[in-house]
Amino acid sequence: MNGNTVGNKSLVSNEEEHVAQMLREKYLQHKNETAAEVHPKNTFYTRYGKRILDIIISLIAFLILLPLNFILGICTFFDVGSPIFFRQTRVGKGGKTFTMIKFRNMNEKKDKDGKLLPPSQRVTKFGKIVRKLSLDELLNFWSVLKGDMSLIGPRPQPVFIYDRMCDRHKMRTAVRPGLECPRVIHVPGEDVCKFQRTFENDVWYVENVSFLLDVKMVWLLIKMVFTFKKRGDQAEGKGVSYFVGYNQDGIAISMIAYKEMMKCKEELTV
Repeated sequence: MNGNTVGNKSLVSNEEEHVAQMLREKYLQHKNETAAEVHPKNTFYTRYGKRILDIIISLIAFLILLPLNFILGICTFFDVGSPIFFRQTRVGKGGKTFTMIKFRNMNEKKDKDGKLLPPSQRVTKFGKIVRKLSLDELLNFWSVLKGDMSLIGPRPQPVFIYDRMCDRHKMRTAVRPGLECPRVIHVPGEDVCKFQRTFENDVWYVENVSFLLDVKMVWLLIKMVFTFKKRGDQAEGKGVSYFVGYNQDGIAISMIAYKEMMKCKEELTV
């Protein structure tokens, strides 16, 4: 896949792409050679049961939420104008791509050079409320109903993020991506960056998926939503930092983590 596909370019700065390419060249091959192999679970539930439940629950949820989505669409139009939908290519099961649709909650304000301002400066007041309550995610029930997504599963990532992953972490696409995959395991090195614990949790889910595990994760997801724990500063567009690659220890890191790592190295050499 090509990480520079239409719809992803505006999300990646030249600096970030340069860092991602450098890390790919230095550490990705070693990571692929040393990372443990993933063995996806293959049961009646993973083949048929999970999809049947997805269809039943998402159909009911979509119909119940239809009036609310209609109201959100009208509010979005008066808030940010047309179009009211944000579309982005995401990676689904087996590495196949699909289009994810959400309600827009950012304006298109640009700086003097014609580049989009940082997310924190473009999220509207109404958008902050929508993001904090995860209302922009409600349209994902349509993606579940279509078969692009599942209720529970690894969050679908943009194509350019998938391209930066090692083979082990790409195996998170052995199942349909989900609305959320709450963390249930402790991951060594998780203090380094959220992406390490997220990707390893996703891989663990692929190897251990079951009906009871999904029930547990649905409960964790409900708690996450109603305690507003899910998004934090992201509701205001703050703290957005994409996964750029792996460090020399094979830990998945973000752009922020990379800069902190380089700053520490500079301080040690002074």
